[in-house]
Amino acid sequence: MKVSVIIPVLNERECLPENLAALKNQNWIHEVIVADGGSTDGTLGWLRQQGGISLIEAPAGRGIQLNAGAKSATGDTMIFLHADARLPPDTDESLKKALVLPRIAGGCFRVRFVPRRPRSLRVVAAGINLRTALTHAATGDQAIFVRRSVFEKIGGFREWPLFEDVDFVTRMKRAGRFAVIRSRVTVSARRHLKHGILKTVFLIYFLRVGFWAGISPFTLARWYEGPSTHRRPVLAVVTERKVISR
Repeated sequence: MKVSVIIPVLNERECLPENLAALKNQNWIHEVIVADGGSTDGTLGWLRQQGGISLIEAPAGRGIQLNAGAKSATGDTMIFLHADARLPPDTDESLKKALVLPRIAGGCFRVRFVPRRPRSLRVVAAGINLRTALTHAATGDQAIFVRRSVFEKIGGFREWPLFEDVDFVTRMKRAGRFAVIRSRVTVSARRHLKHGILKTVFLIYFLRVGFWAGISPFTLARWYEGPSTHRRPVLAVVTERKVISR
């Protein structure tokens, strides 16, 4: 099994060095691909000086960057990892156990936040893990992984700035079973701490309700990040209503 780790980044200079160093020490990883969406904080210049990674430059947007990274990947299994997330130590063994079954299309890990205080962060993580166990669904911060053959079969990610991960998992599950690995990805709680834990949780669930109600991911992304952070590609503007109705 050849595993390609794909990381979409935008202005992640602060957290990338430590997290990339951890990946480079894993000899089971076939390649690490970083898809930069036009960083302006020094991330791009720093990445250009790094060895042991493949750097892809793409227009900003989660779906666009993830697809760009996947297009250049040569592994038969892909893990999509957030820049501020750390894979568990037993990832290699866990993936082999999950993917030994041909019916498994892909899957995800459970999560834990760092730091672990205040305690409410543990409650939030427990809620995410319970939801994942009950629904076998995941979001991008759970290190979604997929067989390359399945990725190609379902057409990759929608080129959306938000909820591309939820849509991708929904379509993946139509191609096979979705595995939930008990090991936990360590995820930064920086957004929760910056904006308030309860406020962030309520916002995320509000946006999820909006997504399932059919509101455009581009509109939801502006609500999530602010009106100036996402420019809609021309193709996306034209096809947006058609894509969401699928």
